Amino acid sequence: MASRYHEVYAQWQRDPQAFWAEAAKAIEWIDSPQTIFEESGVYGRWFPDASLNACFNCVDRHVRDGRGEQAAIIYDAPVIAFKKTITYAQLLSEVQVLAAVLQDFGVGKGDRVIIYLPMIPRAHVAMLACARIGAIHSVVFGGFAARELAARIDDAKPKVILTASCGIEPSRTVLYKPLVDQAIEMAAAKPEAVLIWQRREEAELIPGRDHDWEALVEAAEAAGKSADCVPMRATDPLYILYTSGTTGIPKGVVRDIGGYLVALAWSMQGLYGIAPGEVFWTASDVGWVVGHSYNVYAPLLIGATTICYEGKPVGTPDAGAFWRVCAEHDVVALFTAPTAFRAIKKEDPDARFWDQHKPKKLRTIFLAGERADSTTVEWASSHMGLPVIDHWWQTETGWAIAGNPFGLGMLPVKPGSAAVPMPGYRLEIVDEAGTPVPRGTMGSVVIALPLPPGCLPTLWQNDARMRESYLEAFPGYYATSDAGIMDADGYIFLLGRTDDIINCAGHRLSTGGMEEVLAALPDVAECAVIGVADPIKGEVPCGFVVLKAGAAKDAAAIEAEAIAAVRDKIGAVASFRTALVVERLPKTRSGKILRGTMKKIAEDEDYAMPATIEDPATLDVIAAAWRGRRA
Repeated sequence: MASRYHEVYAQWQRDPQAFWAEAAKAIEWIDSPQTIFEESGVYGRWFPDASLNACFNCVDRHVRDGRGEQAAIIYDAPVIAFKKTITYAQLLSEVQVLAAVLQDFGVGKGDRVIIYLPMIPRAHVAMLACARIGAIHSVVFGGFAARELAARIDDAKPKVILTASCGIEPSRTVLYKPLVDQAIEMAAAKPEAVLIWQRREEAELIPGRDHDWEALVEAAEAAGKSADCVPMRATDPLYILYTSGTTGIPKGVVRDIGGYLVALAWSMQGLYGIAPGEVFWTASDVGWVVGHSYNVYAPLLIGATTICYEGKPVGTPDAGAFWRVCAEHDVVALFTAPTAFRAIKKEDPDARFWDQHKPKKLRTIFLAGERADSTTVEWASSHMGLPVIDHWWQTETGWAIAGNPFGLGMLPVKPGSAAVPMPGYRLEIVDEAGTPVPRGTMGSVVIALPLPPGCLPTLWQNDARMRESYLEAFPGYYATSDAGIMDADGYIFLLGRTDDIINCAGHRLSTGGMEEVLAALPDVAECAVIGVADPIKGEVPCGFVVLKAGAAKDAAAIEAEAIAAVRDKIGAVASFRTALVVERLPKTRSGKILRGTMKKIAEDEDYAMPATIEDPATLDVIAAAWRGRRA
């Protein structure tokens, strides 16, 4: 069908407040908004006079309206060979009881609760229980280092922590309780209670502070306890989600309730094209923003079914895991990170597992979380025969800044582009002085204020840091810290973080552009390019490549091929003379490549072990490869 995107985007441009007032009708309000936007706070607030409850919108109203027996959450856990379906009626019951348990510990409106759990449905129940009673949840990725958890405890000052005895990985069990104990000991702020969901490795409880989560819930059920939804202002915080700060102190991104739900509801229809009752799978841990928005809140908000997957894209048991889940559970849209597809492509370059499972209802695949190289997108498109839609957003925005709006009718795909701005976002490409640059010219990507509903209104208890981090560099704009190009058709091409732009002999070069070239080589599964200090040229690029399974060429041949390809596609100006074949790249648990740490290794700088790293041994791999080349 012809896309309605340009018509809808123009509607927003003509009258932003009327656009969001119409979108707000998808939400069930206690007090409907009369004022759509108010110039208050750091840059303004959406729906300031309205009230609602997020849990009611995600659970109660669907049971009331006849969806009680529909699946709300499908739990699929290959790491423990277990599957379970939770209906909306069952979810409501579990949330009501846990919310009552939290109230028994004195948790109420505005109190903080830290959730430190693996990818199990308890996490969804915990988040919704907090939302039900007006508590502010802060989910911390399960298994995060004690020091990082302690920093979040000190900033959020939670009344209660909800955790599990352990997380289960394909090859190991991660004990959570010792990490929680260490974090509480390190933190100045002390939670009053810790509730622990016991798994196969049971944790010892500290009398007076620790409590068996399941036992408390069973006792509350037996006593007939249940918590009602608490009316909340649209501008009240729903959650705090911490993201890394350059000072080493994490930044607490605040998400307010009303604007967030309005934006999510619009995006599920306008961007993703998902209808109530369909199965939408966002393959992300709830510890990340993608998991918050599109594994928990958005699918449940519209009455769809979400999948809670405790497994990996490869190794549980093979590179067909995603396709098995999609086929078995009738998934209509899959949302994952490009790194997951690169891992699948590395193990199964001919997509034989796709041919084996052939998910019949899957109609779209969405990628986000990092820049999607065109080679990976084209590999997926050609083998799966489906639209593979790259889109771009950030922890701070909570939903897509740019994408190809499947729900409005797809626009032509341009490889390497995250497509076009969503309604609410006016993007500009500016130079270092904040002056807009001509189309096709690289610069900093900024968003004109005010940010749309769903984006952060501020940082937790730190308006000054909000202004300093995002608003002061380019007055009147939000600085994304991404570099990019906008073409003549308004498509955005992200080239990397602004600190991934290197200055080589006076030329500003995108490491992302070089990665595109390397990723297109037939034997390369994934790659990373960093800038390394050079006494003559300032910085020179260095590439690290991981080969596909079964690649026949030797490392020296592939390294020479990589150098020749960058010289051919980008030119001698790139000064690309170093390419190293490595077994694997260092990544965060969400799949982002740790380029900054790789750069420090190459420049012999001291570095702290990143708190989010998936496998610390990968840093030794990079260091050994770099030392070997210099030798």
